[in-house]
Amino acid sequence: MKEDFMTHALGIVGSGAMGRGIAQISALAGIDVHLYDISRNAVETARVHLSDTLAMLAGKGRITTAAAAEAAARIKPADSLEALKDCDVIVEAIAENLEAKRALFKLLDAMVRDACILASNTSSLSITAIAAACSKPERVAGFHFFNPVPVMKVIEVVDGLRGARSTGDRLVQLAHRLGHTPVRAKDTPGFIVNHAGRAMNTEGLRIVGEGIADFADIDRIMREQAGFRLGPFELMDLTSLDVSHPVMESIYQQFYEEPRFRPSPLTAIRLSGGLVGKKTGEGFYKYVDGKPVPPPEAGIAADLPERIWVSSRDAAARTQIAGLISAAGITMEKGERPSEHALIIVAPLGKDATTAAIEEGLDATRVVALDCLPRVGECSRRTLMTTPVTEARFRETARALFAHDGSAVTMIRDSNGFVAQRMVASIVNIGCDIAQQRIASPEDIDRAVTLGLGYPKGPLALGDAIGAARILEILNNMQGALGDPRYRPSPWLMRRAQLGASLTHEDT
Repeated sequence: MKEDFMTHALGIVGSGAMGRGIAQISALAGIDVHLYDISRNAVETARVHLSDTLAMLAGKGRITTAAAAEAAARIKPADSLEALKDCDVIVEAIAENLEAKRALFKLLDAMVRDACILASNTSSLSITAIAAACSKPERVAGFHFFNPVPVMKVIEVVDGLRGARSTGDRLVQLAHRLGHTPVRAKDTPGFIVNHAGRAMNTEGLRIVGEGIADFADIDRIMREQAGFRLGPFELMDLTSLDVSHPVMESIYQQFYEEPRFRPSPLTAIRLSGGLVGKKTGEGFYKYVDGKPVPPPEAGIAADLPERIWVSSRDAAARTQIAGLISAAGITMEKGERPSEHALIIVAPLGKDATTAAIEEGLDATRVVALDCLPRVGECSRRTLMTTPVTEARFRETARALFAHDGSAVTMIRDSNGFVAQRMVASIVNIGCDIAQQRIASPEDIDRAVTLGLGYPKGPLALGDAIGAARILEILNNMQGALGDPRYRPSPWLMRRAQLGASLTHEDT
């Protein structure tokens, strides 16, 4: 893109964590920053904090001493909004309150130059609604950073319905200058990252609510089987429920109670009890010296099974399981039906162990299901589930078998789609629907999610890695069994699965 716009002076309204972060990276990029807050003490506190932060970065060798001093000198406290009138761009970073933002933008719109861009750092409010307070809505756009700003290298540039394309283009240029990666989004609840992020948290809460597994086991599965950096409950403890729960409710309501985004009463109850997360010392986990204390896992006490029969419904899964059995030094039964006392292993997609046993006419007291969902990264954990009548001796020998090579094993209760299948399929499906709605390009969806949420792959690339047809099978089986529209497949996913096309393939 040819650069025809240069930001020399940047105004920031709001000196909290987000405003400070934006000020820091802007000053380091050579931009004069004019920082305003309704509280003058807050501005001075922010200035001192930023000066100390820049000095610390110099002390660690991340920037030079000269660069730190120059950046600190570029951060100028503003004693009134009028002091921002000559800025090229003003970024609003105040509390998430629509009326407060509209009132602020109305004031700014009346005092700044015609060429000035007014940008909101809102994470969940409508840019179109904010811009409606202005006489020139075409110069208003979203410029959504993530906390901590210097670390989270993605910015959502959001075009309102009445925003000029050139406004977003100029903010894209500014994002690059700040050393961040811009992604372009239409004005929609949650934009890209908070929209896509609904899947993991709400599905994790639903699994706990159904009594399938506890939060620590779900986190372990998502980290060690599915390859995610954090599980949903670790993530909610990090972001804090006083932030994440209102966002869940807001997006659910803004989408007129879309079932895919349905919140859980579990977070409402914990929030009301003050169990908000790491910053208070207790959330889903208790924290000691800032580190979570997870509950211990049960040990493996049983011997290996003597006889094992594996379902052939899924040929790829059977081959995978056969290799694990062989490595344990056990010969797998080859008959069409299991012998009388054999451990029975099934590997359903989107179904529960009970359904798998009934469909094949198997003895449910001996059935144990293994999740064979293809992993994204290195897998150090396996997930098993039992029917409600599986006998303890078969459950425990199955645990011993799949832990034989040193892998961790999590045993859950019967569930359509295990844990990883449910959560990964939901993540992919919501990503597909963001693409279907043309909220953002497939490339920007994946880029925003990997940078903004730290997932191992973006939702569309994740679906391609596993296989769109397998994701579709999981969702169809779950929706058919549970009747819950939250699992209905996106048309984007259905069509590409049927055609054998990549989920990142745009319509021609």
